[in-house]
Amino acid sequence: MPIERRNPEGLHATPGYHHITVVDARRLVFLAGQCPLAPDGTIPPALPEQTDQVVANTLTALEDAGATPDDVVRTVIYVASSDRADLSAVWDRLTGSALGRAFSTASTLLGVTCLGFPGQLVELDVTAALA
Repeated sequence: MPIERRNPEGLHATPGYHHITVVDARRLVFLAGQCPLAPDGTIPPALPEQTDQVVANTLTALEDAGATPDDVVRTVIYVASSDRADLSAVWDRLTGSALGRAFSTASTLLGVTCLGFPGQLVELDVTAALA
């Protein structure tokens, strides 16, 4: 199943994601927001480690659904910070991770006031498409 990623002429250049993702899928996979909770329920204290835990959790969820980062068609990244440096650091860590291919698709990066768990700084919303 081909996933078509496009950046139409007339729209701004992107740092790796695409403005448009088109897919003709037979099966869609919607992950719940992937939080930085370790299997024991703890949350790492710092943003880089939380981002790494979100990557690990997302890879586990995708694998369970029979999907890979190449099957991802949409991501929304939430960072509990108004500091653009924090948002950029999360983007760089995500795109440089084993999940990196997922962010070449339609992606949105948001700074938010707070997230669901005490101390939580990052969360990832993922949609994948399967043939």
